[in-house]
Amino acid sequence: MNRRIRISAILLIAVFVFTMSGAAFADVPSGVEDGVLTIAMECAYAPYNWTQSDDSNGAVPIANVPGSYANGYDVMIGQRICEANGWELEVIQSDWDSLVPGVQTGTFDAVIAGQSMTSERAEQVDFAGPYFYATIVCLTKADSPFANAAGLADLAGGSCTAQIATIWYDTCLPQITGANLLPAAETAPAMLMALETGMVDFVCTDMPTAQGAVAAYPDMVILDFSGTDGDFQFTEQERAENVNIGVSMMKGNTVLHEAIDSVLSEMTVDDFNSLMEYAISIQPLSED
Repeated sequence: MNRRIRISAILLIAVFVFTMSGAAFADVPSGVEDGVLTIAMECAYAPYNWTQSDDSNGAVPIANVPGSYANGYDVMIGQRICEANGWELEVIQSDWDSLVPGVQTGTFDAVIAGQSMTSERAEQVDFAGPYFYATIVCLTKADSPFANAAGLADLAGGSCTAQIATIWYDTCLPQITGANLLPAAETAPAMLMALETGMVDFVCTDMPTAQGAVAAYPDMVILDFSGTDGDFQFTEQERAENVNIGVSMMKGNTVLHEAIDSVLSEMTVDDFNSLMEYAISIQPLSED
């Protein structure tokens, strides 16, 4: 095969691959053809989402946990999206580590679960949003020697943890020089319980989770170093990823992506904050 024929063959293969990949994305079903938006969340991550025993305050039945209901900021955002598009909302309880795989396999249409829009996740799923902008903070006990910390350097020597597979554990806590990083907690409630019971001196999380924790555990205090030299350090891209919370869905699901973005783009930061404040105000003081 001469050089000209070989180059032509390579170009034809490239065009075929590009065409087939484009066709694959074009064939991705929206998931809402039946008029139902099925979303997944932990149902154990207040104030983003939690489980309760009745439908008070607009809670939605958890489809795979009969007799239980989901509520929280994520549910409220899901309801807004469905109301605007004329869909019914279905909530599925799913563990944190199974959320991305569930979207990839089409087990559910989307995840609304307080997920940061990280580049690593964006390689696996598409994100609509953001639907919240969250500052990263630490939590400690009011009587802790770290309660008056003014920056990360003041946390040296303390033991700490955060929820597994989060930027809090993977990116933030390792920045604290001299801290004793313990194994990650399986869930946000487990993380908070580790702090409440004295297993660790402080934990890292985002501001809404911290505000919800203080409402449930009045003996906890928030350490917010934002705007100071002692704050967590990120590149501009990392900072954007760390504070932006989005709705994830299968790669190439443009119909659902556009429908969700059309709703979220009409909401302001004040809208998001007001809704989050309401979620915090009605969250249960403890979860089943």
